[in-house]
Amino acid sequence: MESYALLLGATLNAGTVLAIAALGLLINEKAGIVNLGAEGLMLCAAIAGFATVSHTGSDWLGFAAGMGAGAVLAALFGVLVIWLNTNQYATGLALSLFGVGFSAFAGINYVQAKLPERPQFSIPLLGDIPLLGQALFRQHPLVYGAIALMLGLSWFLYRSRAGLVLRSVGESPESAHALGYPVRRIRLGAVVVGGALCGLAGAFISISYTPLWVEGMVAGRGWIALALTTFATWRPARVLLGAYLFGGVTMLQFHLQGVGVNVPSQILSMLPYLATVVVLALISRNPVWIRVNMPASLGKPFYPGA
Repeated sequence: MESYALLLGATLNAGTVLAIAALGLLINEKAGIVNLGAEGLMLCAAIAGFATVSHTGSDWLGFAAGMGAGAVLAALFGVLVIWLNTNQYATGLALSLFGVGFSAFAGINYVQAKLPERPQFSIPLLGDIPLLGQALFRQHPLVYGAIALMLGLSWFLYRSRAGLVLRSVGESPESAHALGYPVRRIRLGAVVVGGALCGLAGAFISISYTPLWVEGMVAGRGWIALALTTFATWRPARVLLGAYLFGGVTMLQFHLQGVGVNVPSQILSMLPYLATVVVLALISRNPVWIRVNMPASLGKPFYPGA
């Protein structure tokens, strides 16, 4: 039983990375922007956060640095695709490649660096409950923050006027523009917020989840987070559930190795990516369902003068 409690706790921890990044990308896509640069954003944020903590000793400054790095790179991406009307997919791929290379260059001196001793978190009384306390109530605050983020984003998108405006920009930017809304600025704001959340997810990996710096340590999580938005049909609650599902698949490989299952480690390591491909293949069999739920102007440029 204890091993299953540990697996549950590790699943929540691993799913948090995907949830925060995917919710950030969801905000982008609700505004009609596809950002394929999540992997690069998360890597740059991971080294920014790790370097900040190694020099200051403050985890929260590290998270702020990661969010700042993600927001700045996302703002650059936003200016290119929103104002200069560059292709969103090509620009996102370029950003991802840039992030991979730049983070590797910037992180050369931090490969062997060690962070101060990591704090241990526990909710009073609840953390002492046998088994469940260790699995559910001794997590990093950002694990609970991801749940709060999902609830807040759900309320914002479907219960607030600002959320309605954001969704209208993703559905029909021409109509929103005709009503006097600054479509480009709204889209840029969504892209920057989404980039900051991707940055927070990247910083969480290097500061708390691992915690260390290794080149390419995001290891495809940015792409899985991108796939999660489609998997969840652009619904925040489904994004969170999907993140925990993929987090569980990720941690299952270590659990199976721990209990002595005789399966090559390479096969176990590819389980999360195999699950991503299978899920997307199943979803794509019903294009009408995707088209109904997908923002109508997703990936399409907007020309105010047209």
